Amino acid sequence: MSVRPIVTLGDPRLRLKGQPVDSFGKYLHELLDDLTETMRNAPGVGLAAPQLGEALQACVVEIEDRLHELVNPRIVRADGDDRDLEGCLSIPGYVAYVTRREKVWVVAQNRFGRKIRVAGSGLLSRALQHELDHLEGKLYIDYLGSLEDLIPVAQARAGDDVAAEEPSPLLA
Repeated sequence: MSVRPIVTLGDPRLRLKGQPVDSFGKYLHELLDDLTETMRNAPGVGLAAPQLGEALQACVVEIEDRLHELVNPRIVRADGDDRDLEGCLSIPGYVAYVTRREKVWVVAQNRFGRKIRVAGSGLLSRALQHELDHLEGKLYIDYLGSLEDLIPVAQARAGDDVAAEEPSPLLA
């Protein structure tokens, strides 16, 4: 496992669509391990392969000490709406209010190619949607009306021009 540099906004690799994974061997296992170590080091709650410059359908999400390794994931059901602050390790220093689905159900494969299911609400739902967007070359800022909607993290923490709620942990 190693901590790798996170691709940031402006690098064209961040907009690459992940290709389906069809080989579940050493390369994928090392990538998932690197995603996890890099995410934890940042620190964040999720990281997708394109954020390490790898155009593959693989990501990790860790909420409440539960690590989810997702390969070839897709959302199969979603309910409700939830608007909250969201950030990204590839867009450091900023957050914005983004509306996402309140609850999602995801079908994916694990590192060995076995089918898995993950259902989540709240932060887990938001993180799953955020990471799956990365696999399609999409960023949370794409949901904003304008980049003027971005809030500097220091301002969000101070509560200036922001509701009195604490910002969500940085997604990736």
